[in-house]
Amino acid sequence: MFDESADTREDRVRNSTNSIASTFAQAFDASVPWLETQAEVTACRYEFARMNTLSLGIATSRKQFVVSFSYYAHAKTFCDEFTSPVAMGKSETFPVFYNPLNPQQNSRSVSAPTSGVPVFVYGVAGSIVISLLYIAMMGGCQ
Repeated sequence: MFDESADTREDRVRNSTNSIASTFAQAFDASVPWLETQAEVTACRYEFARMNTLSLGIATSRKQFVVSFSYYAHAKTFCDEFTSPVAMGKSETFPVFYNPLNPQQNSRSVSAPTSGVPVFVYGVAGSIVISLLYIAMMGGCQ
């Protein structure tokens, strides 16, 4: 039988551990460039401004069309949607970027990071400030 030395076994374990660690590191590497592909519009519908307590009755966006689209990446078809200020015709194509490590992530997704703060955050903060002012004016808790 073949009897390998302890040094050889340790090297093999160390190499396989480093290989696994580098695989996980690649999956979370933000420097990986996103790839471009063509997306196709599958549907476009007008969305009325929503009036509810979370948005305080204020329309949060002028982007009133919801555009559904699909794109092909890594031998699969992915579907998503985004809001747009203009309507797009069915079967119209446009470029979209996707994450090669997670092809479901794309540059047009509704869940893509945005820079705006939801209006309800201002409402909650304002409510807290008004409550604190009221307590201060009434002489605090007794």
